[in-house]
Amino acid sequence: MSSFDVAVIGSGPGGYVAAIRCAQLGLSTALIEKYDTLGGTCLNVGCIPSKSLLDSSHHYEESIKNFATHGIDVEGEIKINFGQMMKRKSEVIEQTTKGIDYLMDKNKITVFHGLGKFVDATHIEIAGEKKQTIEAKHSIIATGSKPAVLPFVTLDKERIITSTEALSLTEIPKHLVVIGGGVIGLELGQVYRRLGAEVSVVEYADRITPIMDSSLSKELMKVMKKQGVKFYLSHQVSGVERKGHEVTVTAKDKKGQDVTFTGDYCLMSVGRKPFTKGLGLKDAGVVVNERGQVEVNKKLQTSISNIYAIGDVVRGAMLAHKAEEEGVMAAEIIAGQQPHIDHNLIPNVIYTWPEVAAVGKTEEELKAAGVGYKAGQFSMRALGRARASMDTDGFVKILADAKTDEVLGIHIIGARAADLIAQAVTAMEFRASAEDIARMSHAHPTYAEAMKEAALAATEDRALHV
Repeated sequence: MSSFDVAVIGSGPGGYVAAIRCAQLGLSTALIEKYDTLGGTCLNVGCIPSKSLLDSSHHYEESIKNFATHGIDVEGEIKINFGQMMKRKSEVIEQTTKGIDYLMDKNKITVFHGLGKFVDATHIEIAGEKKQTIEAKHSIIATGSKPAVLPFVTLDKERIITSTEALSLTEIPKHLVVIGGGVIGLELGQVYRRLGAEVSVVEYADRITPIMDSSLSKELMKVMKKQGVKFYLSHQVSGVERKGHEVTVTAKDKKGQDVTFTGDYCLMSVGRKPFTKGLGLKDAGVVVNERGQVEVNKKLQTSISNIYAIGDVVRGAMLAHKAEEEGVMAAEIIAGQQPHIDHNLIPNVIYTWPEVAAVGKTEEELKAAGVGYKAGQFSMRALGRARASMDTDGFVKILADAKTDEVLGIHIIGARAADLIAQAVTAMEFRASAEDIARMSHAHPTYAEAMKEAALAATEDRALHV
């Protein structure tokens, strides 16, 4: 029987990064993955393929809408080669997963392909091409999540689909009905809207992206409406049925009246849920809560002290970079170090265009907690860089403590928001004030100048370019 210091179950961003950090710290490490390729949901059917399609569809939209304004004349009709678009997406996935294979070899991590199941707290059975059992002094559960489905909806994975199938369609939908106005639904909805599909987003809440600051929700919906996406808020879906190539979604609007939406595809994007099926957690003595999440303490230890859990299977935002940070933390704790994570400073990003990114507290959260705050906001439209690139939608909003001026939250919608948010995280990690950011020199012309101007607006309302 092979023995290891650490066995990591699941090879998504949290799992493979945890395995690398364990190996760097001198721990003999095994990585167990039930699928043939490493990388988990993020690399295979999530973050990476969705960004590939977002990028490809963005290029197409730019070519038909803005090239002429830029003085770029393209002779003949610009056409979509959807097969090639999907082929490129698959090539990006392949390149990325092969990169993970390389990292495993480089760090001398033993990879097992097969379903890992706890026999007890220190032994894991792996059902692959052959059954084998390994011994591990410590284990890290990193099995991630899978799409959640409304209990009365039956997925056929052909016309009634999740994000997994939406990333591998063989045709562009004529009318895509999206159930759920969260990150996944909006990103994939925008991809297919750009490619010519009619897109209807049906959302239970009274706004899209309900966990983000309401100002971001309003601005993103305004921009996406301008792009042609239709939104139906405060609608409770009651049924989804397929007949041939037609899918009908029934719902009740905020007045309680029945409404129907008919399309050729229905994308179910109502969130994700932890995936721990077949892990044998009971046999190991690991406690799971009523939501299916593995319970952990501040050190990410489960109810069994030598078994840790990270990422989507534990509480908190289901984000790849959150899982990575927790993977590193678990590895370092196993090695006897004392790392920490401030989960309030894990940024959240939506990769639509314009992009949306946020870190820290929302206005709604500060109001609910009775925290005195001041807000500074600056429009991207006022930036020379934004006008030069024709990306003028959006703004930066900075929330700072009314007394101390410490930055409590930064909320961005606009071009390159996903990259700009790193400055916000850095500032908040070092407990910067709004004035600190305002006094930093920001290169001109850049989108980052909106961060400086928003900080100035929060500091005695003295933005320069308003």
